Amino acid sequence: MADMSLAGGVKIDPKQTIVVTGGGGFIGGHLVNFFRSMGVKKIRAVDIKPLDEWYQVHRDVENHAGPLKGDCRDYKVCRKVCTGADEVYQLAADMGGMGFIENNKALCMLSVLTNTHMLLAAQESGVKRFFYASSACVYNADKQKDPNITALKEADAYPGLPEDGYGWEKLFSERMCRHFREDFGMHTRVARFHNVYGPNGTWEGGREKAPAAICRKVIAAKVSGKHEIEIWGDGTQTRSFMFIDDCVRGINMITHSQILEPINLGSSELVSINQLVSIAEQIAGIKLERKYKLDAPKGVAGRNSDNKKIQKYLGWEPSTRLRDGMERTYRWIEEEFLAKYNAKTAHKSSISTFTKGSHPIPGDGFNPESKNMDTWQQGIPAGYGKASPSKPAKKAKASGGKKASKKVKAKR
Repeated sequence: MADMSLAGGVKIDPKQTIVVTGGGGFIGGHLVNFFRSMGVKKIRAVDIKPLDEWYQVHRDVENHAGPLKGDCRDYKVCRKVCTGADEVYQLAADMGGMGFIENNKALCMLSVLTNTHMLLAAQESGVKRFFYASSACVYNADKQKDPNITALKEADAYPGLPEDGYGWEKLFSERMCRHFREDFGMHTRVARFHNVYGPNGTWEGGREKAPAAICRKVIAAKVSGKHEIEIWGDGTQTRSFMFIDDCVRGINMITHSQILEPINLGSSELVSINQLVSIAEQIAGIKLERKYKLDAPKGVAGRNSDNKKIQKYLGWEPSTRLRDGMERTYRWIEEEFLAKYNAKTAHKSSISTFTKGSHPIPGDGFNPESKNMDTWQQGIPAGYGKASPSKPAKKAKASGGKKASKKVKAKR
């Protein structure tokens, strides 16, 4: 009889092999650490980013990093990491905050390659359990036009009208998981995340979510002495935010449950963006002049998680108070910020590296200045991103790729 640990009412066999894709990311890094804390000895963390760019690096696990070993759009990589695995947690995706997903719809939808290949590889390898990280962005936009929203229940995803690009890809991949379960008997489980936040995650650059972005802006204002903050939209848009500890616990419980349909995994504590800014100001001990950027990406007017189903199935729901989670998140970002910026350079922290039509950049997945820029074409359909709509393909081919690669190499 295997020695087992108990986590959230779920028995975990420490002798099994667990795969976490997106293991170098925010949620993935915390999930890997969660299973480590439960005594699991065989963990494979997989991510397209080089190891030195992961948010958390655990040297006692099997790390598959970089474009050659960690790009899960590549079916060969998926087959390798799934071989001999008992459980797979598919968190890998090209995503970010609203500013990123509204401006990079094609890039977000390319994540379908990762989900498809991971499902195929897991089925081929006889994986016992497969968890897929979906999103509240799958919900019908017509039900999210009022800041005073009625909490979204799982059935509200249909008829389908999800967030363009990112939401459509998530909804499609949910259906793939369902049909792999129905047609092949795979144990697939799906959770719809509602705005996960916490320490050890993205806090600048363009992919960060609202809690991290607001913490960074408040810290920058305090450090620079320029006591003002830019808020995207009019600040009345509402959301719920789930702390990372609740998220990883929920993932574990849902994966080992009998819940067949996609289920909400989020806090039901609804706040406006203005209220979120006030919380960050209270933590910082500062009051800022608010400037509203009405033409900025702001998403739907209101979104909240209806937790009736998760309470019914598990007798549990995410419960970390937003004020408490924001305190921990703010303190971590403050430490990171002060290690990088000072009063003279604080303003640079607000610069986003993402614009409309960002190209896929495997090997980093974050910045155009990636040191692995010369490998960015790997795993991408031929011709993708090579030609501008206003230029003929031949001209783009003749003057593109190689020169860009040499330029980046020269910086190394």
